[in-house]
This record gives sequence, C-alpha cells and structure tokens, in this order.
Amino acid sequence: MAYKSYLLICIFFVHSLFSYSQENMDEKESLITINTEYGKIKLILFDDTPLHKENFVNLAEEGVYDHIIFHRVINHFMIQSGDYTTRNEPINYDPRIIQDPIKEEILPHHLHVHGAIGTARRGDNVNPERKSNSTQFYIIQNRKGAHHLDNKYTVFGQVMSGFEVLDSVAMQPTSERDRPLKNIRINVDIDQVSRSDIEKFYNFTYK
Repeated sequence: MAYKSYLLICIFFVHSLFSYSQENMDEKESLITINTEYGKIKLILFDDTPLHKENFVNLAEEGVYDHIIFHRVINHFMIQSGDYTTRNEPINYDPRIIQDPIKEEILPHHLHVHGAIGTARRGDNVNPERKSNSTQFYIIQNRKGAHHLDNKYTVFGQVMSGFEVLDSVAMQPTSERDRPLKNIRINVDIDQVSRSDIEKFYNFTYK
C-alpha cells in the first residue's frame, strides 16, 4: 500500500512539473524587430535582467527608438543606437519615460558573444557603480564576440536572426568618430510570441 502511495505521489509530481513547464513555454515573450534599410534584426531580451528588459520594451512601445540612427559603428566590433536626439521625425511620448541611468545587471553567464545586446554607459572613473545608460544599446557584430567587455557592461538580450544585417550596417563608411557618413535609421516593432515558437524557429533554449 505504501509503495502505491509513493508511486502516485511521483506520478503527480511529474505531471505537475510537466504542466508547469508546458505552461511556461506557452507564455508569450516579446520578440523585438529592429527594422533597417538593410533588413530586419530580431532579438529577445533576458528574464534575469528585468530592469533592462522592461525599460527597453517600454521605450520601444512608446516609439522612442523610431526614426533614430546607428550613431556609432565599428566594423568587426559592434553597432550602437539608442540616441533619441538623432531622430528626424517627431514622436509624441511622455519624456518622463526616459529614466536616469539604470542599476547594472551584470551577470557572469551573459557574455559578449556574437549578437549580444548590451547597454552603453559612462566610464568607471565617473560611474563606479557601472550604471547603464537608459536608452543607448549596442549589438556585438564580431563573430568571435567582444569578450574584453565581459562582466563590465550589462548584456540583456541576444539577436535571434538578422546577423547579415549587422554586417551590412557595420561595413558602412564612417567618420573619424565612428559615425556612419550616411544615416542608417531604425524603427522598432514588438510582437508577442510563445516561447515554444521562439525555441522552435530560432534554436534558442529557455533555462
């Protein structure tokens, strides 16, 4: 009798675990699309960097990232955007959505791999807490990554597709200050997609 009770408990536990896992995978996730003249860059944001994830989604939903440019581009390194002062068309949003620098969420397992999304910030000499700029972000374009930045800047997302677009942007001629000579503007869309579909179509595994 005791054996049967133990077996029933195990079955119930496994069933509950499966149900929870299935429910978690059916949960909707924000799939970000950065639209450029060279194509689309699709990316996801990490759950364990919640401050940065929420901030980026809020800015994107309000249109803060629309009609701005990649203002810093270094081929074989990274491309950077998020400077809302580079916009060429008016967007109606509450300016209070743009926060002060955000508390760092630097985690050892989020590295500067190819396609990593990180936040720009001021240097350690004036920013010893390593707080992130609340709007500016960069995307690692180098296929080998940029691991000299690991554990120094917050990495809060990862490109899922559009790596060729990173290359197209990075190869554009730039000024001495690494600004593209021709403005490369972006618009950002957000779609709610199930995590199971993201895993299926983008070969990504949620922990």
